[in-house]
Amino acid sequence: MLVSMANTNSKTAEKQTLDQVFAPGGWLARHHPKYEFRPGQLEMAESVAAAIENRQHLIVEAGTGTGKTLAYLVPLLRSGLRTVISTGTKNLQEQLFYKDIPFLKKLFPQMRVTLMKGRQNYLCRQKLYDIEKQPVLDGMEQVEQYPKLREWEGRTETGDRAELRWLPDASELWKKVDARSEACTGQKCREFERCFITKMHQRAAESDLLIVNHHLFFADLALRQREYATLLPDYAALVFDEAHDMEDVATQYFGVEVSNYRVEELARDTEATLRVKAIKSNEVLTAVGELRRRAELFFEFFPPSEGKSNFDHRENFLEVHRGAYSALTNALMLLQTELSRVPERPEEINNLARRAVELRAAFELVLEGQERNMVYWWERRGRGVFMQATPIDVSALLRERLFEKVDTVVLTSATLAVGGSFDFLKRRLGLQNAKERILDSHFDFAHQALLYTPLHLPDPRQPDFARLAAEEVSHVLKATHGRAFVLFTSYAQMRDVYERLRPRLRYPLMIQGSMPRTELLDRFRSTPHAVLFGTSSFWQGVDVQGEQLSAVLIDRLPFAVPTDPVTAARIRQINEEGGNAFMDYQVPQAVITLKQGFGRLIRSETDRGILAMLDHRMVRMPYGRIFLESLPPYRKTNRLEDVKAFMRE
Repeated sequence: MLVSMANTNSKTAEKQTLDQVFAPGGWLARHHPKYEFRPGQLEMAESVAAAIENRQHLIVEAGTGTGKTLAYLVPLLRSGLRTVISTGTKNLQEQLFYKDIPFLKKLFPQMRVTLMKGRQNYLCRQKLYDIEKQPVLDGMEQVEQYPKLREWEGRTETGDRAELRWLPDASELWKKVDARSEACTGQKCREFERCFITKMHQRAAESDLLIVNHHLFFADLALRQREYATLLPDYAALVFDEAHDMEDVATQYFGVEVSNYRVEELARDTEATLRVKAIKSNEVLTAVGELRRRAELFFEFFPPSEGKSNFDHRENFLEVHRGAYSALTNALMLLQTELSRVPERPEEINNLARRAVELRAAFELVLEGQERNMVYWWERRGRGVFMQATPIDVSALLRERLFEKVDTVVLTSATLAVGGSFDFLKRRLGLQNAKERILDSHFDFAHQALLYTPLHLPDPRQPDFARLAAEEVSHVLKATHGRAFVLFTSYAQMRDVYERLRPRLRYPLMIQGSMPRTELLDRFRSTPHAVLFGTSSFWQGVDVQGEQLSAVLIDRLPFAVPTDPVTAARIRQINEEGGNAFMDYQVPQAVITLKQGFGRLIRSETDRGILAMLDHRMVRMPYGRIFLESLPPYRKTNRLEDVKAFMRE
């Protein structure tokens, strides 16, 4: 069990029962101007309290509008246990920290809370100061940004780049001054005591509540697995908000990735460190040049077409290209050797030598590893070639490293159950003996939403589907006067339908990729009758309330691409073990994704609109019943006339 840390919370809070906090006329009703009693919220709070008291795990599907955040925060804060809240996104983290926590401080005035993000979100003071000594800024944009960054450093309390609204998302300057671990010298750094990472960890060690995101949490769990230094202090209770993302994020952090970008980053950081530290070493620079040449030759052997490919033929690849591979790993060894020979070398040089060793080991694992639970694959994205070793099944790792070590883990989301059961989630995550609750939303879905499934469209796999789907989208958008998300399972299909509709519709059309996601959403919210075309990143974590979003249209059931190397490996593994991968894995995964997509529409009691599924397999195929049984009780139709009538109501 991980160590707990009790907190002496206010006596006011200790005297308040959960019923007194959540009930009509209770504490929340007296202090929150928009509070309304929701039986499901109190039920969830009582379930969380019981799980803490009995040291049990808990799975709660809480429909949109349940108020699940306060439902888990209040009992956890009353418990006095140090708790980690892990969210699906940084946006939800910030909502918790800047909105929900300040409100609850009225009830728990002595609680101590720390917001924790990944290191790349924070400024490294030493890197910022080092830039003044060396000409490493590129272009007028960086030259103009640096003084503003320097001024901000003098007054910020956190060093969190989220405070810098003016800094572009893809800022090259930020990459030179962020606090990522590769270049960190730890306690040997002159700015260690003033370091924003140091201060964050100090606050975390003294806090009762830590608010992290899934990426930071699983980065910490992976470090614990390898017995390295941890990112988080010990804790006794844990909540995963948006727990439907857990398997994907855990898979990412329990795997290994190497790329030409990672090699170039090591080469570039080595050159920059020599400049900043005024170290003259022709031997190191020669080794860097050799590494670049060897990496360029090696990565040229990967085909230029973009996409993911299985790497099952690694033995054949190495048989043909053994010389180039050995030359690359030898170049990494040479760089490590030359760095180790630098006289009176600072800690930054030792870090670079360590990175060279780790990168060489990663290449060997990805190209020569033989672990049965790993799938080996590679992907080209633009000029980048990424080679991966990814776990096929993370359930045993999570069971051993997480669920057997923490007394109480609460998994919650609006989309966890498939056909009224959590069996799929528990199987994929290795979770056993958990208490389970499904809490209905208090929204009146039967009156607020109409599910439209046109039966006359062809199967989405047919070549004429895009043309006929575009016609249908046009009809629905005219009925809803725009005001819609049109969501796709592939980028190519999105572009196809968008280009077909662009000359035909008078509504403002927006498409993913035309501008940053946040800006695209802001423009959608502020533009009357807008229509946004998007893919996976708009299926979840997007909240647009009111009639500005009156329809969500989805092109096809969101089955994972069966040729994706990780998906294919999981399908093969399940079938080889005697299961039915389609029903045991592909359908449940698609159900949860569809619930997320449809969940964009009804976000408040006054929202209403159309949900359109253009894939008639949901109605006509036997497995479609599982999708329908997993969705809220929407009113249903396959007639366009009903859509028009619903929008006239």
